[in-house]
This record gives sequence, structure tokens and C-alpha cells, in this order.
Amino acid sequence: MHKSIKKHIMDSYSDEQKRILQLRKELHDHNYNYYVLNQPKISDQDFDFLMHELQDLEARHPELSDPNSPTQRVGSDLNKEFKQVAHRYPMLSLANTYNEQDVRDWFESVRKGLAGEDFEICCEMKYDGLSISLTYVDGKLVQAVTRGDGVNGDDVTNNVKTIRSIPLVLTGNGYPREFEIRGEVLMPWASFDRLNKEREAAEETPFANPRNAASGTLKSLDSRVVAQRQLDAYLYYLLGEEIPTGGHYENLEVARSWGFKISEGMRKVSSLEEVIDFINYWDKERKNLPVATDGIVLKVNSLAQQRSLGYTAKSPRWAIAYKFKAERECTRLLEVTYQVGRTGAVTPVANMEPVQLAGTTVKRATLNNEDFIRSFDLHIGDYVYVEKGGEIIPKIVGVDIDQRPIIAQPVQFIQKCPECGTRLVRYEGEAAWYCPNDTSCPPQIKGRIEHFIARKAMNIDSLGPETVDEYYRIGLIKNVADLYDIEVQQINGDGSRTKSAQKIVNAIQHSVEVPFERVVFALGIRFVGETSARLLARHFKTMDALKNASLQDLQEVEGIGEVMAKSIITYFHNEENLRIIDRLRAKGVQMSLSEEQTNMASDKLAGQSIVISGVFARHSRDEYKQIIEQNGGKNVGSISNKTSFILAGENMGPSKLEKAKKLNIRIVDEEEFLKMIES
Repeated sequence: MHKSIKKHIMDSYSDEQKRILQLRKELHDHNYNYYVLNQPKISDQDFDFLMHELQDLEARHPELSDPNSPTQRVGSDLNKEFKQVAHRYPMLSLANTYNEQDVRDWFESVRKGLAGEDFEICCEMKYDGLSISLTYVDGKLVQAVTRGDGVNGDDVTNNVKTIRSIPLVLTGNGYPREFEIRGEVLMPWASFDRLNKEREAAEETPFANPRNAASGTLKSLDSRVVAQRQLDAYLYYLLGEEIPTGGHYENLEVARSWGFKISEGMRKVSSLEEVIDFINYWDKERKNLPVATDGIVLKVNSLAQQRSLGYTAKSPRWAIAYKFKAERECTRLLEVTYQVGRTGAVTPVANMEPVQLAGTTVKRATLNNEDFIRSFDLHIGDYVYVEKGGEIIPKIVGVDIDQRPIIAQPVQFIQKCPECGTRLVRYEGEAAWYCPNDTSCPPQIKGRIEHFIARKAMNIDSLGPETVDEYYRIGLIKNVADLYDIEVQQINGDGSRTKSAQKIVNAIQHSVEVPFERVVFALGIRFVGETSARLLARHFKTMDALKNASLQDLQEVEGIGEVMAKSIITYFHNEENLRIIDRLRAKGVQMSLSEEQTNMASDKLAGQSIVISGVFARHSRDEYKQIIEQNGGKNVGSISNKTSFILAGENMGPSKLEKAKKLNIRIVDEEEFLKMIES
């Protein structure tokens, strides 16, 4: 925009409108200082104050809406299916190697491919996350796409905007009008550890490693979740028609000046010896990095030489990835303690002498169950091998029998609950031991309340594990029904927390509108997960019908086996549980399917297993999954001989299409499917 025109527009703005533009620039700068340079210039409190001021001003001036405002980093609860986008430049994977000789062979192949001319290698860290492609136009982020299958990826722009190390608006100058930059979205160790603690407290399966956590987070349909999990990103490749230099390393240094987070560990070398030195240095030093790495990437630096070397069918000839070997350390087993979860499952935990592993101090590792302990013939005092590698949660992978002390005693699994003293039971077909005292065992009570308030259950998001623990400790709640008796004056302390207390009470009262199928899940019946709860709710339609169902009635529901059916019957034969349900009913909690859900239900798809693939015009993928279940069908994620048909939208995944043709699976489009349901 011409400077005189821009000045004229600015002169016409009110003071509040000018303040909005000023705040946006300030907050973009502060984000860059904090998340990229790691040199904050203001406190977190001052940053939050400026952010709240901008949010208030933007609410008053919707005419200045900007998709790249710093306020967009907080995310939104609008659920939108990701649309498939074709990559302008295919995102190919790299050839991998795990040994030094392969690196030497690759280096020699480059030399031969370039007919002996001199070349340089850019050595970089191989970050263990999710590949991302970012497109900028006129200095603003316009699109973020995942790698996908390398040809097409998911548009995750709204989620990426919440990652504070990714600039929404570029700094400096000299950037092309349009370009693409690629990198890796990561979950830092600190965020990963915090997230897994939260998941374990809620009795959800912890993520195996930061890569899985980052991938699962970035694919969330709720960008607020992405914002809360505090992802990070490192950028490592610049693409476009007008990129600044002919050198890869040099381009990244220029991109750094535009506000991108580029690895400080990157180095340009010209000999094989320097490459090997770089690998050996980072094989040890990577343990001190704040994010997970699993190797080194080597790239020919000259873009002209990259083009000369070209590609194989799967990967570029000018680059290779060297993978580090899995880390393993030996340490001493000091004792085995036991944790009781929400469902009463008792998990043994190895407590060990602290050892450094993959950048963190490890002193505890799960032992899974009694069978796992027996498989290693574990003794107290044993020297055990602990590994992280790709599976970042510490695990014991072996025992050094030669170092076993003569007086070492074998680990004996406990017979009574460590919390309430109840004798443990082991159900048929289950590897875990359980405490059956689900109405009086403190961890189970608190765990069931935490499960009840969870987002996928009653969604009482104003409460958290710490608050539940406090309310339980002071005697305010002893079961989930007690939540609905909480009054503001009971939880506003000395009167200074009235606003937050009112918010909690309002959230609890609002939860009575949660659909019946989620209420069934929220009850925390042992072995009944989210999908099972939905199937049960839609089959029996009311809580009374479910409560009175026989073992045979329950097993008629697809996916409900004998163990789960017996657990449901046991739950409804417990007088305390029945009293809780009656109290919930009296407070208005949904105890049956809505009339709309009941009218929509049918058995038109009974016994059919259906795969959904592609992008749809009439309904979202989640809505189609719900329609399938309402009509008696079963959603499955992968194609097999048991697949009845594929509900296919636009841009169906090429691998699924190929497999469907190979197995002769019927493909049904959106219109045909809707006619099937209507008929």
C-alpha cells in the first residue's frame, strides 16, 4: 500500500482503532522475543494485560477483524473438519540410516553425482515431531498444511496460529511476496510431561512420546486444545520462486531475520570428517535440548547442486537422515510401589536410582502388571536396563542377572489395596488386579469425579483435579452427585473468589444438558468406554432400561462382551450407585435419549462396518459417524475384508482407494448414502 494512502487511512482512525494496531504490533514483537529469541522483555502478567486489552478493543471494533491478530493464538471451539490441500511442491520423506558407513557411502554418492565438483553440507537436527508446510503472502501467514501422504495434506491453519513461535506477521524486510517454509511442529519436554500428568490423573492413556502428542494435538478439531498444550516449531526449508539466495543454509539465516525459529545447532561443513564430528557431538548433547530429537539431517547446501542431484522415486538424493540409536541406561531397582486408578486398576511402579535418559532425569517407570514383573523375574535390588528411544515413557527392557545381589528378594505383587486395604481381585481375561471397593476407596472416588467432569463426559471445564482433591479433602464432595449441591458461598473462600465460584456453580448446573450417551460414559462404569457408552445408550434408550438389562440383553449389543456386561450389572446392583443416579435424576441430568435422537434411530445399517474417507459437503465426518451409529452401523478406521462399504467424499485418500479396489470393497458417495438412510 502506498505510504500516503496508508497515512490517510491511519489519520481517519479513532484512538481506540489506532491502539488496536499498536497492541497487535507490540504483542507480535513480545511473542517473537519470548518464544523465538527466548529473551522476554515484559512479565507474563504484563503480556496478559496487553492481550486482554486487545481482546476487549477488538470486540468493540469488529470492522478491524484480522485473522492474523495475536488474539487468534488462543484458539476457538468451532469444530471444523480439516480439508485436504494439494502441496505445491511434494513433501517427500528422507532416506534413513542408522550407521556411520551409510553416511560415508551417501557422501561419496553425492561426490560422484556432482562429478567431483566441490560441495558443502548443511548439518541440522532431526526434530521428532509433525512435518508442516507454511505459506506466507505479503508477510502474513495464509495457510498451514500437514505432510499427509506427501502429495496432499490437511489444512490446519487455525490450529497452527495458536503456536506462538510461528510468526503470524513477519518482521524485518526483503521477504518474497509469496513463499513456503517447511518445518516440524513439536511438543517440548515440559509441555509433554505436564500433559501426561494431566492424562494420568484423568485415567486417560498417556501419550507414548512427544511426536504422538504433537500429532494428536495438531489434528484436534478444537484449536483451544492446541493453544493449551503449548506446541513449538522449528523451520528448516525455504521454497518459492523468489527465495533470497542460492544456498540452503544462507536462506535459513535470512528467514531467521524474518521472525522464524531456526535451529541454533545448524552448521555448514565441507568435509566428511566434519559431518561425523557433528553427529558424534549431538549424539550426546541432544540430551540437553528442550525438545525431542531422533537424529541428524544432512543436506547438500547449494540449491543448484540439489537440482542437479535430483530425486529417487521416494526421496531426494541430496539429503539423508541419520537416526540415533535408542538410549538405554542401567540403574538399580530400589522398590516397587502401587497406584490405584479411577477404575480400581492397581498399577505397579518401579522406583529406581535416578539416571539421565534422553534429556530428563528418570527415577520411575511403570511395570504394567503382575505378568510383566514375572516375565523379567524382577528382584528388589536388581540392576535394570531402562530405555526411552522412540517410546519416550520410561520402560524397563531387561535385567542384568550377573549383578543381582545374593540377598535380593523377588518382587511379590500385593494382595490388598494400598489405599483402603480391600483384597484385590483379577477378572477373567484381564491382566490387571483391581480393588473392588469402588464406593469407599479414595483414589477411585476422586478419579470417578474427575472422570465425570471431563470434557468428553459432563464437560464441567471450570473444575480440575486439584479443585476436586480440595473439595474431597474438606468433605464438600464424596461422590459425583454432591457436585450439584455445591453453593457459591461454600467455595468463595473469604469472599474474594465469588466470581470464580459462581462460574463453577454455573458450569455444574449447565452440565445437566449433556446428552444421555455422555451421561452413561460419565458414570465411570468399569470397562465402559466412550464408544461402549454410546452403543448402550442408543440400544436401551433410557437409564432405567439399561439398569434393568439382563446379562443376555447386554451381550446382544454389538461390542459388549461378557466381562463388560457383568461389570454393568455389578454397577447397577450397588445401592450407593443407584442412590447417586436417583440424585442426578432429581437434579435434571439427562436419563434418556432425546426425542429427536430416538426418532432418528433405525437399524438400516445393522451389522455393517463402514469406513469414512474424504471431505463432504452435506455433513461433517463426525456427523456422518453419528448417523451411522444411529442407524445401527459400526464405524471402523481401516479397510479390511470385513468392511461393508466406504462412505467416500472428495479427495479420498489414495492409499484407501487402492486398498478398496484390491479388496473389491464397494464405494458409496454422499448422495447415495443419504438415500440409503432416507429409504
